[in-house]
Amino acid sequence: MFGLFKRKKADPAIFDSAEAAFDYACRNLENRILLEAVIPALVEEFVRVSPEGERYFRIRLANSQGGQAIEACTLKESSRAPSVGDLIGYKVVRYDPDMPPPFDLLGFIAYRFEFVHVPGKGWRTAESFIPDTIKPTLRM
Repeated sequence: MFGLFKRKKADPAIFDSAEAAFDYACRNLENRILLEAVIPALVEEFVRVSPEGERYFRIRLANSQGGQAIEACTLKESSRAPSVGDLIGYKVVRYDPDMPPPFDLLGFIAYRFEFVHVPGKGWRTAESFIPDTIKPTLRM
């Protein structure tokens, strides 16, 4: 009786590869581009290192059309970076749909994800690429 109103925990979805997890994210998750959203993506190619130290990659953001290819980077203070083929989290900093691509979306590579999605919570984080000097946003 006391467990009647308790929410049942859903089992996590576990995948064998980054591609399988990315496919699941495209087909089953909403992945809306919102301010401070973390969108799953797949690292397709290393592009370059900027003179300031940012590492640029070509990534594919998960969406219902099978993904959107963009160029994204790690922050210059980050000592770590993803590898080609990793499932990552792209953190949206600014989105302006009135601007033409690629100027409509600004963000950075924030996390490397495990191939595990927990319903209601999101992807399990394997590694953070956010430097310790960056403070998390507090909402009150």
